[in-house]
Amino acid sequence: MILDGLGDLPHPDTSGRSPIVAARTPNLDRLSAEGAVGQVELIGPGIAPESDAGVLALLGYDPAHDSPGRGVLEALGVDIPLAPGDVALRMNFATADGDGRILDSRVGRSLTTAEAADLSAAVNAADLLADQSLRSELRPTVGHRGVLWLHPTDGRALSPEVSNSDPFYDRIGGMGHARDVMEPTPLAVEPLRADPAAARTAAALNEWLQKVPAILAGHRVNARRAMRGGKIANAVLLRHAGALPTVPPMSFAAKHGISGAAVTEMPVERGIARLLGLTDIFVGPMGPDRETALAERAKIARKTLAAYPFVYIHLKGPDEPGHDGDARRKQEIVEAIDRSFFGPFVAGLDWTATRMAVTADHATPAILKRHSDDPVPLLLVGAGVAPGRGSPKFGEYVRGSGLGTLRGADVLNRLWTGLQMSPSS
Repeated sequence: MILDGLGDLPHPDTSGRSPIVAARTPNLDRLSAEGAVGQVELIGPGIAPESDAGVLALLGYDPAHDSPGRGVLEALGVDIPLAPGDVALRMNFATADGDGRILDSRVGRSLTTAEAADLSAAVNAADLLADQSLRSELRPTVGHRGVLWLHPTDGRALSPEVSNSDPFYDRIGGMGHARDVMEPTPLAVEPLRADPAAARTAAALNEWLQKVPAILAGHRVNARRAMRGGKIANAVLLRHAGALPTVPPMSFAAKHGISGAAVTEMPVERGIARLLGLTDIFVGPMGPDRETALAERAKIARKTLAAYPFVYIHLKGPDEPGHDGDARRKQEIVEAIDRSFFGPFVAGLDWTATRMAVTADHATPAILKRHSDDPVPLLLVGAGVAPGRGSPKFGEYVRGSGLGTLRGADVLNRLWTGLQMSPSS
């Protein structure tokens, strides 16, 4: 059970506690008291992972080497038919000032998917890289998010070995991680290898990035948004180019000796499920009625658990208020997840035959408004987990007690073994 961006730090708006500890979570508190708790350092000190890196680590993979790149994972999640030689990048619509400085990398989270589709259609109709023998397609996904897909029409393969234009993220191999930015100005895309394919890809992306703002600025979507006093989507940010791997990573079943399914909400997590051969159960974004959507996800999760020996469930909720610096809202969302997801999910569950880990793919502290390298909570409960290493409050962990601090890749090993132990062991 992965709660996106759950990790946090003390915040003045939640009485000096983290939003998770401040939250009223009776269901998770009960499980926490009955099970064992610890914390997870997803990748390592100094690395603030994105969701894809955190999830891959928790599923037992090395994201720096096993990930084909965020762009490919997003593309797999929305059925883009990537071919060998193609490149895909994660894209954000953003708001910039007259000097190109990024004012909001997510357009205030108010850009609808329909608006993004209209903007993308205008960009695609311009066929901005036709003179470079490249087809460029901007594929919107959810809200301000999307994928840029480049396909060479001359048979010369492109290279994913290029840097980000998005100044808020760096990349290490196929893995992205957040960075603290003082001057949020888009970066020029640079080749990361001294080869013609990387140079061509970087040059094409820079040309595309230079041409797009003029199309966006004059679009009717932005005219309407400006008239309403809303933020306009007049810039795009690109990050984490990827290409189909020559040798795909080992499937989850082959790596762990157990089949499984993934219940996911967002394209990138769906792409991970497809990459690893987990049965794809995609429920889509949450929508405005959070309580009903969470209860429905609980039903789907229980049904899936009855059909598969392993289930990975991903809920997006806590991450967004962390990015927005809204600690109280994050607290409210954690409370809703406890009430409307965990309440019905654990009701009547046979704990003699079930073992569950609850954790997060990364920390998004509201005090920082970005991902961080801080450890995230871990709860292990169920069959084979002896009581005595828990905590009366979910999210609370005393260093040196319980499960201790694990790396992301170690979490599944604890889930498989169940910690057959006594409280004193």
